[in-house]
Amino acid sequence: MIRDLTDDEARAALPLKWELPDVVPAWVAEMDYAQAEPITEALVDAVRRGALGYPPHGDDLGAAFSGFAARHWGWDVPAGASVATGGVVSGIRLALEVLCPPGPVVVPMPCYPPFVHAVEVTGREVVPIELDPESDDAGLDLAAVSRAFAAGARTLLLCNPHNPLGHVPSRGELAGLAALAREYDARVITDEIHAPLTLPGATFTPYLSLDDRAVLVTSPSKAFNMPATHGAQLVVLDPADRARLEAAPIPAQNTWSSLGVVAGTVAWRDCDDWLAALVERLAEQRALLAELLADRLPKARMRPLEATYLAWLDLRAYGVDDPAAAALAHGVRLAPGQDYQPGLTGHVRLNLATSADRLERIVEGLRTALDDGGSGAPRG
Repeated sequence: MIRDLTDDEARAALPLKWELPDVVPAWVAEMDYAQAEPITEALVDAVRRGALGYPPHGDDLGAAFSGFAARHWGWDVPAGASVATGGVVSGIRLALEVLCPPGPVVVPMPCYPPFVHAVEVTGREVVPIELDPESDDAGLDLAAVSRAFAAGARTLLLCNPHNPLGHVPSRGELAGLAALAREYDARVITDEIHAPLTLPGATFTPYLSLDDRAVLVTSPSKAFNMPATHGAQLVVLDPADRARLEAAPIPAQNTWSSLGVVAGTVAWRDCDDWLAALVERLAEQRALLAELLADRLPKARMRPLEATYLAWLDLRAYGVDDPAAAALAHGVRLAPGQDYQPGLTGHVRLNLATSADRLERIVEGLRTALDDGGSGAPRG
């Protein structure tokens, strides 16, 4: 059910990811696969019906997500708990401004860069908790969280599963965070956009199932490869919190896409078979990447990839401070590690959601770049 796009198809479908000529892209989080057919059919039908107006006040998105959560995670979330929004990052900003107390915000590092930006545009201080790159544990440093809360922070941004580390927090780890949030009367905003992409060997736990004061922000756009539909949702269990979100003025919330509601409803409701095939494909790509690294870059260290299609590679043993820039000079585009943790050298994030042939080309280009010691002028 998973069809690889050709290079020409990918350039047409994913113009940002494939914007550089003669470069194999493995940087931005998009998959080189065709969308699930039910989503394509629903969007084409909506456009043919002329359904391009503003979205309605009531829709089926919350009920569709509720059904998905029950089937996949055994989580009983009320259908009415969802509030539609334009995107995960805008939803995080909305939650910060409307629901969270003023004061510093804890952000575990490395992190998806817009986490930091979302905090900054609300005028709040970022309190980073940095992962020791030498550590084998990609888990949350609960002692550091406790110190940050004790010093006055009252909000934490959680990425569950984690981007870029690919870590799926255990239920115990999340319960520890929930206990700290209760102790300090702090609010957790949890981004769970990668939850449907939990890979074999790991178990996803919805954080909101352990902490009913938290705010979940999610979207089917990542798992179903459709960011252009511009749709996400906040899930909050307290009716008063939902009322505050729904009452936010237009400059705070703006609106969301009616096509995003159409696509999101179909994704959550009708695409389980496609998603299962995708997870199987990603598990195969994970195994292939491990083989390629062992063969061609044996000094590379890959964090255990428990979810997502984004592998976090420690390449410091090759002595190149910016391996992403070195790889670009050899026809491969990766995401630099310092984008996710400022000052962190020798790391990259690699997108493996592509064909087996392209993944081999990506690793080979990276190997050539590192063997050259990072020499060469970057392309484009």
